Amino acid sequence: MSPSRLSRLGAKADELAKLSMDKQLRLAVTGLSGAGKTAFITSLVNQLLLGAENHQLPLWTLARKQGFLGAKRVPQPHLHLASFDYLGGMQALQSQPPRWPSPTDGVSELRLKLRYSPQSLIWRKLSHTATLNLDIVDYPGEWLLDLPLLNMTYQQWCEHIANNLQPARKAELAKNWQDLLLNIDIHSPADENTLADIAKAYTEYLHRCKDELGLHHIQPGRFVLPGELAGAPILAFFPLPPALLSEPSGSRKAQKSSYLGLLEQRFEYYKEHVVKQFYRQHFVKFDRQIVLVDCLSPLNSGHQSFCDMQLAINQILHSFNYGQTSLLRRLFAPKIDKLVFAASKADHVTPEQHDKLVQLLSQLIAEGKRHVKFEGISTQTMALASIKATQSGKVQINSQSFSALKGILQSDADSQKVTTVFPGEVPASLPKPEFWQQQGFEFSPFQAPQANSFEALPHIRIDQAIEFLLGDKFK
Repeated sequence: MSPSRLSRLGAKADELAKLSMDKQLRLAVTGLSGAGKTAFITSLVNQLLLGAENHQLPLWTLARKQGFLGAKRVPQPHLHLASFDYLGGMQALQSQPPRWPSPTDGVSELRLKLRYSPQSLIWRKLSHTATLNLDIVDYPGEWLLDLPLLNMTYQQWCEHIANNLQPARKAELAKNWQDLLLNIDIHSPADENTLADIAKAYTEYLHRCKDELGLHHIQPGRFVLPGELAGAPILAFFPLPPALLSEPSGSRKAQKSSYLGLLEQRFEYYKEHVVKQFYRQHFVKFDRQIVLVDCLSPLNSGHQSFCDMQLAINQILHSFNYGQTSLLRRLFAPKIDKLVFAASKADHVTPEQHDKLVQLLSQLIAEGKRHVKFEGISTQTMALASIKATQSGKVQINSQSFSALKGILQSDADSQKVTTVFPGEVPASLPKPEFWQQQGFEFSPFQAPQANSFEALPHIRIDQAIEFLLGDKFK
């Protein structure tokens, strides 16, 4: 073989080695409030940082075969984003008594450099070690619910909100905000203080829907989780009753300085500079995604809460509909190719009910999952606990022994009393009306387990998630 040929082959080998030995992957962690995004990222980082020597990851092939050499945290690539507070989360778990990490309230990022021995014999000949730069991005899932606004005019949005006010309890919560609308002429010059007061009342209504009714499908999402926009005038808008917009006077062109004019302007500005900007900045470069779903809390809150959660989750999944005609594809060209659907808090039900939890999740996301799979995206559905807070036990009911859970309930955090509870049966399919009439399930939140610096956090199936999301990158 000629020297020039050998030189070209050597250069090609060096190029291939460089490409293979320094890989990049960007992981999106998605979920509604309370689904456990912060706990998942804290546990994932903890498992990877400690996993080379002290791992509990038998389902991760690389770790099981001792090919994982270690991980360390390195500076994140996007300096304008907040850093994910891993140390703060660990300090909370190590405190006395331990606390759960603080929930997500904005976009944050963290980069880990993972060192490993390549599994492929070809790459082993090129190098004994390789590197994967893993970027993990956390953000409020509620912000994804704003994507449909891009297809709406202000009037269409007003009609959408009005249609969602049909349940009596929601209409009752909306009364204060609705009453304030009676005092304005939408075509008169707008007063900024009045706009701010009504927007505040509308925001309070959204918070009450979230806190008192357990609802998730809330628009605009930034009103309840404003992030860096807290206090900004862009959030000083609200929907008007469609009846006002359909009156004869409502058909004339709104003056820019009128209430109607300003509301339309701010709605359009919100769509262009908040919703679109959020997607452009963060969704273009995602490679993998995990969607965390808390199926348990809505079972406590009632039928309306459960249906609303189902609507919100499927709305989020439609945000990731990667068909050529989808709005997200046309606007942002995402490239996610693997997606995990995970029922979180699996430690809050007994182990034999995990299969039912997965079946319930599968039915809950069926519509959105069909769209995702049709586009050729690999998916996996599982039940996991990012940070396991319970142990299996037994409880006697009417002289019969049932599997139960042992742990410290959040309500007993002060006394640190260990309680054995039987949470009831998780429905294996979408609950029928009789389920809500004979409520046989009671979700009890548990205190976080005590963590230390030298042992990986206890978990359920974090290793299975790692294997599916990252496993192919180590070959």
